[in-house]
Amino acid sequence: MSYTLNNKIKDLKPYDPIQGDYKIRLDANESFLAIPKEILEQFHNAVVQTAFNRYPDPYAYNTISAFARYYGVKNSLVTAGNGSDELISVLMSAFLMKGDRVITFSHDFSMYRFYTTIIEAECIEIPKNQDLTIDVDNVIKTANKIGAKMIIFSNPCNPTSLGLCKESVRRLISSVDALVILDEAYMDFWDQSLLNEVEQYDNLIILRTCSKAFGMAAVRLGFAVANQTLTSIVRAVKAPYNVNTVTQAFGATVLAQKEMLDKGVAQLVESRKALFGGLKQLELEYPKSLFLFNSCTNFVFIRTLYAKEIYEYMLENSVAIRYMGEYLRVTAGTVEENTEAVRLFAQFLSQRGA
Repeated sequence: MSYTLNNKIKDLKPYDPIQGDYKIRLDANESFLAIPKEILEQFHNAVVQTAFNRYPDPYAYNTISAFARYYGVKNSLVTAGNGSDELISVLMSAFLMKGDRVITFSHDFSMYRFYTTIIEAECIEIPKNQDLTIDVDNVIKTANKIGAKMIIFSNPCNPTSLGLCKESVRRLISSVDALVILDEAYMDFWDQSLLNEVEQYDNLIILRTCSKAFGMAAVRLGFAVANQTLTSIVRAVKAPYNVNTVTQAFGATVLAQKEMLDKGVAQLVESRKALFGGLKQLELEYPKSLFLFNSCTNFVFIRTLYAKEIYEYMLENSVAIRYMGEYLRVTAGTVEENTEAVRLFAQFLSQRGA
C-alpha cells in the first residue's frame, strides 16, 4: 500500500522568491524605510510586557483600533490577519463552495489563482486590455453571465502598477451579485480608496496590508474591512488566535504613528517618481526597447523584449528585480539604489545597442 497525493496538490511547487545575497533588493515591493529607533524601543517595551504563556487576543483589539484610527473607519468593521495572504485564503474558503466560479484578471496577483485552485473553485481569468487596463463593462457582463460568486483583484494592481478609479470600482460592485474582494494593498500610494464606503455595500470586502507602505513586511499583518454582517462572518471563520501577540504589539505601536507613516508614504512616492523619471529618460532614448506603464504604486512596471536578459544582467551586478515574462517590475528604493538600477539599465541598453 502507498499513499497517493490528490490531483489538486500533486504538482504544486513551493513559492520560490529570489534567494541569495544581493547588494540591492528591488524585487519584492517592500519599503526601503527602516522603523525609527524610538518606535523600536516602544515595541521592545511592549514585548517585555508580553505574557508569552498566554494566547493572543483573538480579535487583536488594540491593533485593529490603531488601524481604525489611522484610516478613520469603525473598529467593528475590521478583522486582522497574518498578512493579506491568510485573509485571501480564509475568504475563499468561507465564501466559496467547490465548483463556484471566481473571476480575476490577467495580469494580477498570482496568489488569487493559487488559492482558488486549492479550494477547488473554478478560476476565470479575464484578459485586460492591450494597455493593461480593465474593461469594467466586460467584467460585469461576464460575471453576470457565468454566475460568478466572487470577483477578486488588486487596485492599484500588482504587477501592472495601474489603478482603477473609484467611479469604475463602484459601478462594478453595484452591477454584480458576486462578492467583490478589493485588494487595496497599494492604495496608500494613491487616492482612490473605497475604505470609507464599505458599509454602503453588501458585497464588498477590502483588504489592506502593512507590508508595503508601512515597512512591516517581516511581521505579516493585514486587515479585512467590510460591513458588519460580512465582518462577523470573517471573524467567525478565521482561526481563533490567528495573529500572534508580538505582531499585534508591533502593529499597534507602528499604526499609532500617523505623522511618521504619512511622511514615509510621501517619501516612497517621491522615490517611485524619481525611479520612473530615470527609466522614462531611457525609454525616450531607446523607444523600441522599453515601455513604462504609468504608476500609482511604489514600483515601476516595464515591458521590454529584453526582460530576461536585463533581469540576469542586474543579478550579475548584485541588483534583484522581478522578472515576469516580457515584463520587469522594479521596486522604488533609496536614492542610491534607484541611481544604480537606472545606471545598469542604461549600461545594458548601451552595450546592446538597443
